[in-house]
Order: sequence, then structure tokens, then C-alpha cells
Amino acid sequence: MQLFNIIAVLITLSAVFAWFNHRFLKMPTAIGLMLIALLMSLALLLPLPGTDALEQDIRLMVNSIDFDATLLHGMLSFLLFAGALHVNLHDLASQKWVIAILASFSVIVSTFLVGGVAWLLFALLGLDIPLIYCLLFGALISPTDPIAVLGILKSAGAPPSLEIKITGESLFNDGVAVVVFMVLFEIAVGGEPVTLGNAFEMFVEEALGGLLLGLVSGGIAYMMLRRADDYQVEVLITLAVAAGAYALAEHLHVSAPITVVVAGLLLGNQGRNGAMSTKTQGHLDNFWELVDEILNAVLFVLIGLEVLVISVTPATLAAGLFAIPLVLGARAISAGAPVALMRRFRSFSPGVVTILTWGALRGGISVALALSLPDSEVRDILVTVTYVVVVFSILVQGLTLGPVVRRFGERAEIEMDRTELPGARPHQAEAH
Repeated sequence: MQLFNIIAVLITLSAVFAWFNHRFLKMPTAIGLMLIALLMSLALLLPLPGTDALEQDIRLMVNSIDFDATLLHGMLSFLLFAGALHVNLHDLASQKWVIAILASFSVIVSTFLVGGVAWLLFALLGLDIPLIYCLLFGALISPTDPIAVLGILKSAGAPPSLEIKITGESLFNDGVAVVVFMVLFEIAVGGEPVTLGNAFEMFVEEALGGLLLGLVSGGIAYMMLRRADDYQVEVLITLAVAAGAYALAEHLHVSAPITVVVAGLLLGNQGRNGAMSTKTQGHLDNFWELVDEILNAVLFVLIGLEVLVISVTPATLAAGLFAIPLVLGARAISAGAPVALMRRFRSFSPGVVTILTWGALRGGISVALALSLPDSEVRDILVTVTYVVVVFSILVQGLTLGPVVRRFGERAEIEMDRTELPGARPHQAEAH
């Protein structure tokens, strides 16, 4: 199928599904689109009269899409840049240590927890998966997805400090998880052995290289923006940074996600305050919000359609179902342990670990990384397990996150009321 036809079909499906969700389901857009696409895909798999040709056409279209290349080497650059562009750097800095630990230490801990236990789990289910591939599964399933969760947090009235923690972590842990995945991938399929020292060196080079390239590319764009007063040119400059800096980072073998996040933060804060007119800021926000919404819609429709091309067996389905509590448990430990240590120095919102655990939605990047593994029976198993975890995460966790946040918000209000009673001891419910 030709590229234009694929794009036309995906955009049309996204528009129809978005309208149906807006009109009838009234779910968060990302969740609603994926649910409708998933239900349509499952309906096509049923022996319904007159659907064979349609199923074959859609299956052919999905098979012709290189999902991991489309997301990791295309859509992700614009999605991360758009997300970073609207984050307040001052708010981010106020939570810098929490975000840094969650986006690095927690990702690494979760990778090894999930990988080690999954290795035992797969063996019990009769699935022969080497340990290094189980660790790869741990790396690809550990990053959280900021796309679906942020709208839910805002509508649920999540505490601002908690919202910025999840936002910042989601923006940076994608880059960290990809670096960890690539290091483990090199160990799994590389021709030469990788020592612990080499692995650490690769990690530092990728992460620091991405940080420096983001500062340089964002700085150059900032200087260009200061010398232009035409919103069309200025919007084009930001578009060039999102695409060009990401492509250059991949060419230089540094972390492309970290590069565009840093550049987006720089332009969204310093660039907005010192190099853009009010008119330009309005057009820039409208442009990137539209890009973000369109790409998110297409991405979640694609995730829903992927069920047509994955191979599901009773063993792989069982592995996926058992992996759900494993991933949640690893998240609770990897996020809860540092929060417990930091409680000695700072206060946190009630239920912060529960919300960080339940709000850690997995999304397209996990599916893309799984699909990037070399073709083999092991890859097919890991793709199916990843898909089951992602679908549960988006549908079940995503749809119930709002009530969880509101429950702990009400608890915080009760505790705040108690502090106003005579003789009550003060209690800080909000993290600073």
C-alpha cells in the first residue's frame, strides 16, 4: 500500500473514532481512540459475513507499517518536543531531584526487577526466553507514557507538584529507557562482549551527549528566534529543531529523546520569555498543540490496530496477564523506595506512591521497542506480552486513574482540615 494511502486511512480512522468518542463515549481522547480501534480489530477477527476483505486490507496496511521506525524515528521527536515546550522550567526545577531519580534510578531498578522475575515466570510457563531478552523486556516496559495520563490528572484535579513529577519523569525516562534498552540490545545481539564499564560508558555518552546537543540546538534556535519577528518563520524554526536535532542525535549516536526534550524546555521557557512576541507565542502554542493531538490520535489508533498482526497463544496470553502485576509491583518498589528515603527531607502528597504506580501508563514506545527486536520466536512472545501489558495499562489504569487521584485528593483535604483543629499537629500534604 502506498504511503499516501496509509496516511489517508489512518487520519480518516482517527477522525471518525475521535468524533464517535467525543459524541458518545466521552472518554479521554487517547484512551477512547485506542479502545474503538481495538474493538474494531477484534470484530474483524470474528467470522462475520462480509468482513474478510476488509480484514485482509487492514491487516495488509498494518503489516506494511514499520511501527518501531514510525514512532522511534519519526513521531516521537514531535511528541516529546511538543510536551516539553509547555512545561514550566521553574516548576520542573522545583522537583528536579525527584524527577531525576524517578527517570533514571527507578527505570534501571524496574528493568532488572521485571527482567529477573519475568525470566522465572516465562520458564514456569514453558517459554524459553534467555535472561538477556527478559532484561530487554524489563527495559522496554519500564518507561511511562505521558500522552494519556496528563489530561486525566488535570481533569481529576491532581496536586500541581504531583502533576509536574509525572510530567517531568515521563519526558525524561523515555530517553533513559531507550539508552538502557540499546545497551542491553548490544549485549544481546552485538558481535563483541560488553563489559559493565563499557555499558556504563555507553549510557553516559548517550545521555550526556543528548543533553549537550539539546542545549546547543536549542541555543542556536533561540538566537535565530531573537532575530526574527515573523511567527511563520519562528514556528518553522521550532519545527526544524524538533526534526533536525532528533535526526542529528541519531546520526551522532547520542540520546535523541533527551536532545529534543532539552531543546523543547529551553525554547518553551527562555525562548518564550526572551525571543517571542505575544502573537508568536499564541501561534506557536496552537501549532504544537494541534501537532500533538493529531500524532497522538494516529498513534493510539495504530496501537489498537496492532492486535491484527500479533500472534496470541494461550501461553503468551497467560504470560502477558501475569506480567501485569509484575510490572506494577516493580513500579511500586522502584518508585516507592526513593520516595520513602526522600520523606526524611521533604513532604509528599498523600498516596503519592499509589498514584505514581497506577499512573505509570505504558504506551506506544514500549510496543515500538518490542517490535524493534530481531525477528524470532522470542520476539513474537515479547511483543504479545508487551501488548497485553500496554492495553491493560491504557484501558484499565487510564480509566480508573481519575477516581484514584480524587480519592487521595479528598483524603488530603480531610487531613488539611484536621490541622486547623485546636491542638492539631501541622501536617504538610503537598510536596515542595
